[in-house]
Amino acid sequence: MAHDLDSTGTIRSLIPARIDRLSWSPFHTRIVMALGTAWVLDGLEITVASSLGPVLSEQETLALSSAQVGLIATVYLLGQVFGALFFGRLSDALGRRNLFIVTLAVYLTGNALTALTWGNGVAALVFLYLTRFIAGAGIGGEYAAINSAIDEMMPAKYRGRVDIGVNGTYWGGAIIGTLGTYILLNNVELDWAWRIGFLLGPIIGLAIWGLRRHLPESPRWLVMHGREDEAEENIARIERAVEASGQTLAPLDESKAIDIRPTKAHGYLSLLRVLFRVYPARSTLGATLMITQSFLYNAIFFTYTLVLTTFYGVDEKAAPLYMVAFAAGNLIGPLTIGRLFDTIGRRKMISGTYLISGVLLAITAVLFNAGALNAITQTIAWSVIFFFASAGASSAYLTVSEIFPLEIRAQAIAVFFAIAQCFGAIGPVFYGALIGEGEDPGRLFLGFLIGAGVMAIGGLVEAFIGIDAEGKSLEDVATPLSAVSASQRD
Repeated sequence: MAHDLDSTGTIRSLIPARIDRLSWSPFHTRIVMALGTAWVLDGLEITVASSLGPVLSEQETLALSSAQVGLIATVYLLGQVFGALFFGRLSDALGRRNLFIVTLAVYLTGNALTALTWGNGVAALVFLYLTRFIAGAGIGGEYAAINSAIDEMMPAKYRGRVDIGVNGTYWGGAIIGTLGTYILLNNVELDWAWRIGFLLGPIIGLAIWGLRRHLPESPRWLVMHGREDEAEENIARIERAVEASGQTLAPLDESKAIDIRPTKAHGYLSLLRVLFRVYPARSTLGATLMITQSFLYNAIFFTYTLVLTTFYGVDEKAAPLYMVAFAAGNLIGPLTIGRLFDTIGRRKMISGTYLISGVLLAITAVLFNAGALNAITQTIAWSVIFFFASAGASSAYLTVSEIFPLEIRAQAIAVFFAIAQCFGAIGPVFYGALIGEGEDPGRLFLGFLIGAGVMAIGGLVEAFIGIDAEGKSLEDVATPLSAVSASQRD
């Protein structure tokens, strides 16, 4: 029996325990395939936009100015922040499934329309920026709705590695985007190449549309919102799918049940009160991890090509190939060491990856300043640094999605994502100014040391106030706001 409803409106449910007792099955693989592609799409989007930016300045395309091209990335970023906050609230209020269908549709629409931009007149530019804002809003909404859904439907013993691996696939998207635009720009007429480039994401998105439509709603979300019959239907459906793969489900002890009395939805003002009054240490932890990784990533990623072309004389057309090596290091890290966040533990692995990447960046900065690196060795150094930093950055998303109660989970992710993006936006501007025309490597050396220090701060904060969430049920990591204590029930 999944639940009982007493006269006070309290629901007694075994649903969290039923989810956590499952072992890996094809059902869980389908969840990862259908939902995890959000990060592939974002990585592809940002890479395509940055690769195609210079092309949009050409006369045979849109003949945009450098400032107009730069604004494309800014508008996309603003769209992400808006989408995370807007759709994050809807995800907590209306359900995970509704939102991961809607956000994918918003992204597909925005991106497909971008490819139809016809020129650089006022109306065409408004259209271009509006479509980039819409595409960004879709992806921002994906982050909030999907991190919540994955965490809530994953058994506790797999949650860390799955979240970290899925977030790391951003770099799989970056590789697809880099190679795709490289092939297009070298083999297709420019005015067609950039349009097709912006359609790469929607093609992948359409391929997973069907998969998403057949996923269930999060049973945890349903029962916390008093929809216990639907929750029972969905958990029974998941269990049937798991049993069909050959698993035998062990009986559950009634003591693992949780008592819930559904509460009203939280707006962002009440959310901020909960975050910073009830969970001040956790909020500090989440904000620190998100801000530090975002600053480092945006600083290095968005100036990567500038460093190669300015200091090492790499041809602009060859720069994408160096980006593939950098992205490969970022992808391999989370996929290979992600399981250690479940076995060795969150605190040791998160603080370790942040501190190791900070130390390695500082060493690389010294070598760069001494003139001991060339384009290839610099790329190798960055690939090794971000092997660790990528797993660390993914663990920041894991942290903010598991340390807050279910009722505010998507909104909490959205808030910390928005904070991180705002701070992260400082990175490219700051480092772009340090690079300048390449006249003074010493300035960039100091910039690298600052980046290393920022990552070290994240690692130290995690070491002192991190949450040991490995192997624990979400309800044990963060008690739901609607949970009823024994004294309240009596």
